[in-house]
Amino acid sequence: MPPRRRRGGRGGRRSPRAGARNSGITVTIEGLPELRQALEQLPTEVKAACHRALKESAGAIIDGVKGRVKVDTRNLHGSVKARYENNRVRAEIGWWDRDDRYAIWQEFGTRKMPANPSLGPALEEEKRHLPDRIKREIRKELP
Repeated sequence: MPPRRRRGGRGGRRSPRAGARNSGITVTIEGLPELRQALEQLPTEVKAACHRALKESAGAIIDGVKGRVKVDTRNLHGSVKARYENNRVRAEIGWWDRDDRYAIWQEFGTRKMPANPSLGPALEEEKRHLPDRIKREIRKELP
């Protein structure tokens, strides 16, 4: 007797987000390549101002996530983090602990569970504030 084929589940086709289950959810905040190239030519003080503004925005996103995330066990609430690259104006915000892989199910939902997004709405709320934060920090550096 030939083996039975499973429908759906792990034996079925993978969704575009299936690979993200292993790495958690991340949101990357980056400028356009032209902006990044221009930042490389700026004085160190201005680069530092951009990094301060980025860290402030990343902190605001993390606070927004903590205010929205489901709090059954408070695990996702306490483990959302930001990672920064020293040489680039870049922040990644998300969950990277192996125990937090279910964050993607919370954010996007499943066939049996509705989505309960927290990262997306926090990012949307903060993205309009980032340009003003950068302007304010750069003005502090200029004479």
